[in-house]
Amino acid sequence: MPFAASARSSVGIEWELQLIDADSSDLRQAAATVLDRVAGPGGAPHPGIHPELLLNTVEVVSGVCRTVGEAGADLQRAIDDLRPVTDPLRIELASAGTHPFARPAYQKVTDKDRYATLIDRTQWWGRQMLLYGVHVHVGIEDRAKVLPILGALMTRFAHLQSLGASSPFWAGEATGYASNRALMFQQLPTAGVPYQFRRWADLEGYVGDMTRTGVIDTFDEIRWDIRPSPRLGTIEVRVCDAATNLQEVLAISALTHCLVEDFSARLDAGETLPTVPPWFVAENKWRSARYGMDAILILDDAGEEELVTETVARMLQELAPVAERLGCTEELADVRQILDGGASYQRQLRVAADGDLEDVVASLVGEMRAGHPL
Repeated sequence: MPFAASARSSVGIEWELQLIDADSSDLRQAAATVLDRVAGPGGAPHPGIHPELLLNTVEVVSGVCRTVGEAGADLQRAIDDLRPVTDPLRIELASAGTHPFARPAYQKVTDKDRYATLIDRTQWWGRQMLLYGVHVHVGIEDRAKVLPILGALMTRFAHLQSLGASSPFWAGEATGYASNRALMFQQLPTAGVPYQFRRWADLEGYVGDMTRTGVIDTFDEIRWDIRPSPRLGTIEVRVCDAATNLQEVLAISALTHCLVEDFSARLDAGETLPTVPPWFVAENKWRSARYGMDAILILDDAGEEELVTETVARMLQELAPVAERLGCTEELADVRQILDGGASYQRQLRVAADGDLEDVVASLVGEMRAGHPL
């Protein structure tokens, strides 16, 4: 299984957006119309705006970039291209890990064979995938680094999940979880936390087994929270709920970018990267989904534990030189605002406490337009 050549620590970001009816605050099944109207000459697809599983969703994507800031500029340009289409249709753009009150049963699936196959196979669980995420790709220049870096990221992926948690509601109910998306999404086959393979040949054997037995047809159908992307030559971090504004997309992307580059540099220096046992990884995922910024996470194979906010504060200090090297000092510093002001799920719960779920939708729409937390 070849791994594409990729520039070290290049970065790309994918951000799934909700199409919101401006009058009802519910989701609009309008992606086909929107994508047709943003298409280029001759109907060429917009390079930065893609379809997704459901017709209530469009995905904005960056190019392959040198810095997180450059990727953010790509995302903003795509959003700016959407507005002249969505505004006259009375469609608002918003994002979060879930919509506060939309019903999964009412959502329509995009007319593509791979989506129809997914729903046919997964049935009820597949129809529950009313979920939105942010995916961050970071280039890896040497295939030998991929699995050690992926294993090391499993010591920090739950911290990213807590910072990005934005799905406290599901179909009109407060779930008690910071990220209900995290636990819903892992119900799909091959989704959830990745296996921690030590050798590339072991990953190849897994992919061969899954293909031979009909579990997957292509590598992209492996939907782990963090996965290699052999076609692109990247590690793809998919664990985070969709952020509600561009500032937080870039903050969490910068932290992800810095972690990957730091682990890569430590490998170059001859270090053995940290790992945690799979049972601690699974426990951290659940704790993070349940408690978000109040989660006490397991740090190492000795079982040492620490409040997520304390670990993240220390990470920001340790990664500051890496951020300077990668040109994302400003974006990484914005993680501190999440520590100080709370994650999206906390803001949504505060709005709901003083109003209702339509007010929560209005807050999501407001943050998208503002580009930062409100």
